Amino acid sequence: MRIIGFFGIILMLLFTSCSSRKEPQWEEYLGGGDRSHYSELAQITTENVATLQKAWEFHTGDSGQVQCNPVIVDGKLYGVTAFNNLFALNAETGEEIWRFKPEAEHSENVNRGVVYWEKGADKRILYAYKTWLYAVNAKTGKAIESFGEKGRVSLRAGLGERAEERFITSTTPGTVYEDIIIMPIRVAEGPGAAPGYIQAFNIMTGKLEWTFKTIPHPGEEGYDTWPADAYKNLSIGGANNWAGMAIDRKRAIIYIPTGSSAFDFYGGNRKGQNLYANSLLALEARTGKYIWHYQVVHHDIWDRDLPASPNLTTISKDGKAIDVVVQITKSGQVFVFDRENGTPVFPIDEQPFPASDLPGEEAWPTQPVPRLPLPFARQNITEEEITHFSGKRDSLVALYRAANKGIYHPLSLSKNTLLFPGADGGAEWGGAAVDKEGILYVNANEMPWMFSLSLKKEQGNANKKQVVTTGKVLYTNYCQVCHKPDLSGSPQSGYPDLRDVKKTKQRGEINTIITNGKGMMPGFSNLDDKEKHAIISYLFGEEKEEAVDLKIDGAPDVPYRFNGYNKFLDENGYPAITPPWGTLTAIDLNTGAHLWRIPLGMFKELAGKGIPATGTENYGGPVVTASGLLFIAATKDNKFRAYDKKNGKLLWEYELPASGFATPSIYQANGKQYVVIACGGTKLGTNRGDSYVAFALP
Repeated sequence: MRIIGFFGIILMLLFTSCSSRKEPQWEEYLGGGDRSHYSELAQITTENVATLQKAWEFHTGDSGQVQCNPVIVDGKLYGVTAFNNLFALNAETGEEIWRFKPEAEHSENVNRGVVYWEKGADKRILYAYKTWLYAVNAKTGKAIESFGEKGRVSLRAGLGERAEERFITSTTPGTVYEDIIIMPIRVAEGPGAAPGYIQAFNIMTGKLEWTFKTIPHPGEEGYDTWPADAYKNLSIGGANNWAGMAIDRKRAIIYIPTGSSAFDFYGGNRKGQNLYANSLLALEARTGKYIWHYQVVHHDIWDRDLPASPNLTTISKDGKAIDVVVQITKSGQVFVFDRENGTPVFPIDEQPFPASDLPGEEAWPTQPVPRLPLPFARQNITEEEITHFSGKRDSLVALYRAANKGIYHPLSLSKNTLLFPGADGGAEWGGAAVDKEGILYVNANEMPWMFSLSLKKEQGNANKKQVVTTGKVLYTNYCQVCHKPDLSGSPQSGYPDLRDVKKTKQRGEINTIITNGKGMMPGFSNLDDKEKHAIISYLFGEEKEEAVDLKIDGAPDVPYRFNGYNKFLDENGYPAITPPWGTLTAIDLNTGAHLWRIPLGMFKELAGKGIPATGTENYGGPVVTASGLLFIAATKDNKFRAYDKKNGKLLWEYELPASGFATPSIYQANGKQYVVIACGGTKLGTNRGDSYVAFALP
């Protein structure tokens, strides 16, 4: 009896230990502070994944674009709706536990996830909506009143006077170090954009802890890479982090990729290298103190933002283990640096590129190009690679011949520059996955775009306090770049046709969209009610001849206007180049070599004609597991797929209710492994959705 009692106690202790042990979940954006998109879970394998089936589906009730990578902690899944309602679900069943609405009136707004933080019994969700960072009780879904101003703090807090009344929001979750959260922000991309400084807030109080100025002030490193006092110039802004960050908590270093300075496509008023735009920054997480940087694009005039959070991993090179930070780019390049000091692991060459023929512009003469790893997207397009599917190939070839070509070719006046791999990559915000062997998995777009500039028409004397203008002029200044002069837009690119907008939307709804933004469109909070009324009247065909007064904020004029994001398409709406148009690539970071590369996505109508998979444009990233699986949705064709990570072989696919333009999350609940994906659609002309769908083995 004594022996039985002894073993009984041992078994009881073991059972208690196992039952109280935390199940593997997905507690941070993209799986962890290293942003590796990696899960140790191995219940779903290459052998049984073919039997995967839908476990639950949660309908948010807000139909529209959802790009959220949800976090799962203590059996609860936290995510957002298309209208930025925050919610908590039972991760095993998909049943809603609570919902938080940031404002009584809210609109569709892209948000890629939330942050979970805990200290003892204090458990919080932090997430952004419009210009605010909110703190919400993770148990109850109620705002934490002691955080900032009744549960929220302004994302303008550390940006200075220049940020007042300018467009600012955040679409990507912040990064936590101890009791602070470092926040990405999105700003406008034209003249007069807010500065994109990096800000850290205290999670307990909401207090601003530190700010790092990405457009340096006098006496700060990098100040001499701009014209004198550029930080004061109201037409210069940006150099912001919008794509997210990675954190090495052991070293207390945060790695921050930045975007271009605004205005995106002309830099005559910001001559110089422009640090710290288009750079990978390494800062002390506690203080924001500079450690090192590497600028990936000098004096960016192509909008080549660093588009995704970097990956932290360990590789083996020359028999030595190296902790590295890996940054992917819109150009399809991969940069690999030593985490400690920023030394490139593989050689990077400063290669010469064409000068600008644009009056006033001074393109930087060289750009950095890594020798290894090899690019994961084509770097240029030859004439032979113009599509052979089209019945109008000759006209497409003529357009190709007439355009400027080549990576980093400056834009010209009224002459197209072929931008490739494209405005949306190469890589995009979905980012890359990396496994424990140092293999990087990255999806990419290969879509050609035609860019050009034109001279602005004088609308008034910039020295005067007021300028007289009309709704048509306001539309030309703020809307035409995406929605075109004839209002026809580019629906396949995500820019709606506005010619019949009067039939589908009310004035108040359009006013809200202009103010707050929607989907890919930023808000224009700088416009007053009269200006918005004038734009709407023009859209509705009701504008009278009288003019309205337009405020002038003192920003020096930029002489050129961007002519829009125009994809180079054939007459059927397909890319005017040979496939692949979307890819998935495995890259060995230990050697820089590709292991495999496959098309990602397909067009059913082309497959029906016997054309092999072409790949499609894609948004959202992959996740990889210890059992050798790679999961990814992301494609225009609504499919969710699982591949063998060793060779890229397709093992399973499922048609989602709407395209999953998001990165999946992997977790375990009550002993069962789940994979969940947000299905929002709307990009690329796809159908709208409102659901999160989870999958598990039978």
